[in-house]
Amino acid sequence: MNHELIKQVLIEIGEAVCKKVHLSLKTSSIEQMSAVFHEGADDTIYQIDRDVEEIIVPLLAAKAASLGGVVLLAEGIGEDSLEGVVLPEGTLAKDAKVIMIMDPIDGTRGIMYDKRSAFFLAGAAPNKGKNTNLSDIEVAVMTELPTSRAYLSDTLFAIKGQGAHAFTLNMFDGSKVNKKLKPSGSDTILGGFGQLARFFPPGRDILAAIEDELIETLFPDAPEGRALIFEDQYISSGGQLYEILVGHDRFVADVRVSLYKMLAKKGKKAGHVCHPYDICTMLIGREAGVIITSIEGNEVDAPFDLIYPVEWIGYANTKIQKQVEPVLQQLFKKHNLI
Repeated sequence: MNHELIKQVLIEIGEAVCKKVHLSLKTSSIEQMSAVFHEGADDTIYQIDRDVEEIIVPLLAAKAASLGGVVLLAEGIGEDSLEGVVLPEGTLAKDAKVIMIMDPIDGTRGIMYDKRSAFFLAGAAPNKGKNTNLSDIEVAVMTELPTSRAYLSDTLFAIKGQGAHAFTLNMFDGSKVNKKLKPSGSDTILGGFGQLARFFPPGRDILAAIEDELIETLFPDAPEGRALIFEDQYISSGGQLYEILVGHDRFVADVRVSLYKMLAKKGKKAGHVCHPYDICTMLIGREAGVIITSIEGNEVDAPFDLIYPVEWIGYANTKIQKQVEPVLQQLFKKHNLI
């Protein structure tokens, strides 16, 4: 794999998506952007999603030959094919050197209402066909898709073993400035942002209870009336990871898969979960020193698949993990999540 070329191609696509979304926000109504285009097997595809999907394949097709052929698995793109989209046209999936997994807009529900940044997410790995997993990703890029009121967009990227890097694009003049990624170095979540993701029903009462009990266990002697930790229910896995990477959040836990399995045993319906394309940029987190684990504390991995359910917990550093993880494990067991 030509890692540098793949990185540049994904950065170029991310910037094109960013500019397209920014233009759509300024020229289309909320009703137009939030209109449902179709219901996919993994998620709802809105009109704003469709608008950017049409620019991705041509951009990637133009560079696919120089990359040795590409298999693209992406939300909303080529979902009728189990093999994804193979580029350049005429290439067999087994002959392509690179396989990519991509979420053109992660955080659609926030950006289509012009409320909050979404993110373009992409990861690239040597093509192992159906045996390719997220742990095989060697290049990852995430590009911020800001609201219409903002003009700065961050792009974060990593090549395996070479650290995590970022720059900020000024969308007014096209200039770029390097950005330092610095997850929190604090040894406690006290006085910082940390949360369990519970932005979709059902089971939000259970997650809220776990979070309350976590705080009560960690800080039993806290004075009454004090705000101990803060939460941020960012409806974007990429956004959640970004908030840890830039030092805003100290931990986040998305354990909806285990929650819904527990609820299913009680005859209740499951809700929406994270998918592999939502967390395909966790390489950037790991290269920056962020600790990312499963609900049991193991390594997170998943196949290159558009519907496979994924959950993850991110800690800004090992000190935060040491403080929070043992208590979380106890509470997950108490509430029958593990």
